[in-house]
Amino acid sequence: MLKIDNLKVAYGGIQALKGISLEVEEGKIVALIGANGAGKSTTLRSIVGLVKPEGGTITYHGEDLSKVDTKDIVKKGITLVPEGRRVFGNLTVVENLKIGAFYRNDKKAIKEDLEWVYSLFPRLQERTWQQAGTLSGGEQQMLAVGRALMSRPKLLMMDEPSLGLAPLITKEIFKIIEEIYKQGVTILLIEQNANLSLKIADKAYVMETGKITLQGSGKELLTNDEVKKAYLGESVHG
Repeated sequence: MLKIDNLKVAYGGIQALKGISLEVEEGKIVALIGANGAGKSTTLRSIVGLVKPEGGTITYHGEDLSKVDTKDIVKKGITLVPEGRRVFGNLTVVENLKIGAFYRNDKKAIKEDLEWVYSLFPRLQERTWQQAGTLSGGEQQMLAVGRALMSRPKLLMMDEPSLGLAPLITKEIFKIIEEIYKQGVTILLIEQNANLSLKIADKAYVMETGKITLQGSGKELLTNDEVKKAYLGESVHG
């Protein structure tokens, strides 16, 4: 579905991505874990055209994404839930959700999708007419995900969905991610909570300073000594 090959990105002469390669298969959850500054967000921003690579290729169903205008990426079925949520605080919950369907014209389908999003996030339905800026952090994250789903993505990319959230809300968000996946949406997930993301990932990659250093199934990386020590807070004996 999505293939990144030897991707290189530099900011002001500093190499943020040093030739990374990864694949996202259709119908899978792929996790990208690593410390802050490893290049994870840069990877997602490159896919949607917010950052221009200086080398390598990004292809989606065989099409070179560098030739697709950034504003048309969502029409191809790729949607990004950015880090920090970025909801429109002065608009209501339902207005934010409808913005996610901005390029679609089928009112009946949009209404059905709105009902689907509300079924995933009952809390949003309760707050339909509330200004988004008055929601809690967890509710704003749910709204950001719901807004992305209103574009009917084939590939949903999520950048740190649990950032700043309490553990209980984080678990709730991850349950919803699994539910979205069961509905047939492919997911590329960046997440500081390596333990939770590896548990649900079909495939996972570890990034360090702009390079992919490890890859394997989520289960394989959960039991990898290097990953345990660096990202799961476990001491490794032996």
